Amino acid sequence: MSVNFGSKRIAVGAHYGLRDWLAQRVTAALMALFTLAVLAQVIFSKGPVGYDQWAGIFSSQLMKTLTFTVILALLFHVWVGMRDIWMDYIKPVGLRLSLQVFTLVWLIACAGWGIQVIWRL
Repeated sequence: MSVNFGSKRIAVGAHYGLRDWLAQRVTAALMALFTLAVLAQVIFSKGPVGYDQWAGIFSSQLMKTLTFTVILALLFHVWVGMRDIWMDYIKPVGLRLSLQVFTLVWLIACAGWGIQVIWRL
C-alpha cells in the first residue's frame, strides 16, 4: 500500500503572497517619502544647486543614515522583484539559482558602493 503525501513539489513560482506584496509597498513608500524630502531640501535651498549644495544636504549624520536606510530598502525592493521574476519565468533550476546568486552578489556590491559614496561626503 502506497502512501500519498500530496503532489510532488516543484521549484517554480514565487508563492510568497502577502509578505512580498507588503514588502514592495512599504519599501516603495519609504523611497517616495525620502525622494520628496530631498526634493523639498533642493527646492527650498538658496542659490544655485551644485556639488556644494548636494554635499551639504547629505553631510549630516542623520541624512547619511536615512540615505543608507533607503538604499537598503531599494536593494530589498529590487531583490523581491528580481527573485519573483526569476522564479516565475526561468524554469531550469540551475539557471534560476545562478541568476539569483548573481543578483544577490550584484546587490551586495551595490550596497558596498553606496556605503562608500555616502560616507565619503
